[in-house]
This record gives sequence, structure tokens and C-alpha cells, in this order.
Amino acid sequence: MNKIMIIEDDGIICNELSKLLENNNYEAIILKDFKNALNEILEVSPDLVLLDINIPFINGEVLLKNLRKESNIPVIMVTSINKEIDEALSISYGADDYITKPYNPNILLLRIGAVLRRTKVNYNTNINELTYKELKFDLQKGIIKKDDAEIELTKNEMIIFSYLLNNQNKIVTREELMTTLWDNKEYVNENALTVNVSRLRNKLKEIGYKNAIDTRKGLGYILL
Repeated sequence: MNKIMIIEDDGIICNELSKLLENNNYEAIILKDFKNALNEILEVSPDLVLLDINIPFINGEVLLKNLRKESNIPVIMVTSINKEIDEALSISYGADDYITKPYNPNILLLRIGAVLRRTKVNYNTNINELTYKELKFDLQKGIIKKDDAEIELTKNEMIIFSYLLNNQNKIVTREELMTTLWDNKEYVNENALTVNVSRLRNKLKEIGYKNAIDTRKGLGYILL
């Protein structure tokens, strides 16, 4: 069961969030000591943090910036402030997603699920590179390397390849991939998934892996 820490100073919202998460098979942990917020996050080591911008003693964005110096724990900023500058700052400081109150609970759950899937790699060990057979996948640069050859991936291709790699030799449905991609602004419709998978296949082919991604008709895709 994934642990989610709620950092919010409104008691009513905390209780609503806690019930929502627990009803959807998450363990909800509410931060109590705002003065010691960073240490408490690191001590609990949750799988994801829901972080409000306006919290006592320390601005949420500053807390996020400090957290990123210590850990890559996934963070979704939850705030009533609907300003582009706050979204931009949150993302630049290392937020994995951003949602504005009042939010649809189902949308929040979808965003939580998508972030958890994208960050399934062991973030606490600061892994920046994955391997697939003889390939090296650099997560920071978004490139696949084999010897001296490098192939650059788009954001969508990175998300798709990461998800397939995390589920290697298992069938991944189109619905799973679309849910993972749905909050990416570059993603438009179902046809875009087909196009992105096709481009990813071609890039893998360029580097010597022609049949890496197999289509299972009516089921989805599998990275062999």
C-alpha cells in the first residue's frame, strides 16, 4: 500500500483528503509539525507528498526546494492559488504535478496514480539511468545510448519507454499508457499514443532493437 503524506493546514481538507485516499487503498499520513516539516517527510519517507503552497512557518515552494536537495520523493502541489507563476515555480523547484483547489477528487486520484506510475523507479536512491539489454536510458537527458550512439526521446516517448521498461515482459494496456500520459499537455488523443509508440519503435530500431516493443492485439504492448 502506497503511503501518501498530506501537508495542508486546513483540518477539514486534511480529513477529506485522508478519507478519499484511504477509501482508494492508500495509507494517508497527515503532517502535524510544520516547523519540522522537512525532517518529518524524510523520516516517514512517503511514496508521494500532497503539498499545499500556503502552510505555516514555511512556504510550500520553499519546502519543496529544500526537499529536492535531500530526496526525489514525488510531490503534487495542491493549492487554491491559480497563478501561472506559482505553477512554473513549483515545476522548476521539482514538483511532479500541480492541481488547483477546488479540485475534482477523481481527477486528483488520477493524477496521483499517474505520478506514482511515472516515478515507480526507486527515487530514494536517485537513479538517473536505467538499462535495457545493452542500452542505457538517461532519464535526466532523455536519451538512449548504445556505445557511442545516442537517440533523443521526446517527453511522451520517455514516459512510454519508462513505463514499458518498469513493466518489462508484461503486457501494458493502451488504457494504462493513456492514463499515464493524460496530464501531459502534449498529449491530445488516442491516435497520439499510436504515433508516439511508432516513433519510439523506429528510434529503438535505429539503435539496433527492431522488435523491442511487441503489439498484443486487443491487449496492448509489451517490451520484450
